[in-house]
Parts: sequence; structure tokens; C-alpha cells
Amino acid sequence: MPMPTAVPVLSVVVPMYDEEEVLPIFFERMHPLLDGLGISYEVVVVDDGSRDGTAALLSEAVRTWPQLRLVRLLRNSGHQAALSAGFRRARGEYLVTIDADLQDPPEVIAELLAAARDQDVDVVYGVRSDRSSDTWAKRTTARMYYRLMCRLVGREIPFDAGDFRLVSRRVVDAVNGLPEDGRVFRLVIPWLGFPSAEVRYVRAERAAGVTKYNLRKMLGLAFDSVTAFSAAPLRLATWLGLFGGLLSIAFVIGALVIKLTGQSIPGWTSTVLAVAVIGAIQLLCLGLLGEYVARLFLSSQKRPQFLVGYDSLEDPGHHTYAEALESSDPEQR
Repeated sequence: MPMPTAVPVLSVVVPMYDEEEVLPIFFERMHPLLDGLGISYEVVVVDDGSRDGTAALLSEAVRTWPQLRLVRLLRNSGHQAALSAGFRRARGEYLVTIDADLQDPPEVIAELLAAARDQDVDVVYGVRSDRSSDTWAKRTTARMYYRLMCRLVGREIPFDAGDFRLVSRRVVDAVNGLPEDGRVFRLVIPWLGFPSAEVRYVRAERAAGVTKYNLRKMLGLAFDSVTAFSAAPLRLATWLGLFGGLLSIAFVIGALVIKLTGQSIPGWTSTVLAVAVIGAIQLLCLGLLGEYVARLFLSSQKRPQFLVGYDSLEDPGHHTYAEALESSDPEQR
């Protein structure tokens, strides 16, 4: 059944990657909840190149849920890229982003929408009032991350606010108009400065399956956040270089004093210390500089952050991604 073409009031963007186990629970909770809002809506599920049966289950669900829209990326491009694809494709007056694991309760969507309308704001953050379902290490590193980002971005970023939020069409258009690739939404949206509000909720356990956002991806997000929004690491490299220079001068003065006083003795300790300290500082500075050069290099290539292989709204005659890909023009992929 094709999706209605009228512009909906609400778009719910859900990035997914290998979420086969949680999908039945997701459908069971999300479908009646959104129907009960009494407004027109669409659910834009962005399948980020899943390798399991996620795409097949979503294709089947599109047949029976007219408001469900499947957007499948040609390859796994990452969580933030999938959100970008959702922002580009969503049509609603308001847009909500939520993960498929149901740790952020979909029942809060009604509160987000009510807060946006009642308080006349463009952004409503879902803020976790209770993160006891997360490990101590994750809670601690999250707070460290948000404190660091507040200092670098120069704006107050809501603590314990992830990617569960509601934004207006004005915000969506502003984000889509940004020229940068690799954006981090939890920093970009506060940086824009639109009027905002908060809705607090209790974070739940994952409904099914296991998280795909491992430590490596979390560290990657943190590093992308720093390098995308601040030149502070480069300034740190400058200060470390100055420190290394002063330390070298101190070593030279010390060596001369020892030589002039006739107290010099054969040994390698001071040499090893000097080489180790200066070498470490130099390598760190080169590494930081290399990260920024790499970002400039990738930006100069102007490669798209993601490629959409199938959109059920644009090609409703095909019910599976494979069918759509086989009949699509390679130049349009």
C-alpha cells in the first residue's frame, strides 16, 4: 500500500543497523502509539546497510503500515550519516529522531510535541533523568563528554541528552543547509541557537538484541565532535611544542652547568629522558595536525556522506530493496 503523499505533521526518523531482533517489539509499540496521536505522520526508517533480516522485515511492514517509509543506504555509513539521510528525506512540520532499541521510550514523543507547541520552541530535547540502565563507565564518560563539548562549542549543551529530540521544520532546513559533512547532531543543533525546551524521562533497558554502538564508535564520535567543532587540539599542540622547547632549554642549561662544574659522568638516563619527552610531544603534535589535514583532505574530495539505494516513498511499486536496486539507473544511485 503506497504512503499518502500529503505533507505530514510529524516525521519520526529511526536509524537502524542490524535490528532484526527488536523490530517486532518496535512495531508493536510504535504503530498504535503514533496512530493515537491524532495527527498525520510518517516513520522514516533509515536502514544503514544492515546485514541481517532488518531490510526484509521492514519491506514486509511497509505493506501493512502505510505511514512507514523505508530508506535504505547502499552501505553502512554510520549513525550520524543515517540521521543526516533521515533529515534530508523527512517531510514533516516536526521531526523526531529516536533509536530503534526503545531505550528512549516512544511514549515520550507526545510530550515532545506538546512542549514544542505549548512553549513555541523549535527544539525539544529528550533528557535522561535516570540512566541507571547504563553502566557506571558509560554514565561517567558521557558526563565527561558533555562537559568537554560545552567548553569547546561555547554553548550550553543539555547533559544526558542524546539523539532523542524533536525539531521544527525551520531547524531541519537550517541543518540541511549546512555545507559541512560528518556533522554531529547533538552539537550542531544546540550550536544553531534556536529556542529550546527539555522533557525529562527515564532511560530504559534495551528492548532486544545487543548494542551496535561499541567503544570504538563512541570514541570515534567523541573525536569527531572535538575536531569538527574546535581548533583547540591544534592550540594544544602549539602549547605542547612550547613546553617541549622550554624543556629542551632546561636540559641544555643543565647539561652545560654539569659540564662546567666538572661533574659530568658517562650515562644515558638524561639522554633517554630528553629524547623520550621531546619525541612524544612531537609525535602527538604531528598526530593532531594529521587529523585535521585528513578532515581537509576528505572534505576536498566532496564525496557524499551516504548514498540512498531505495526509498519506498519514491518507488512504492517495489516492496524490497533488491527489486528496486535491480531496476534502478546506476547513475541515480
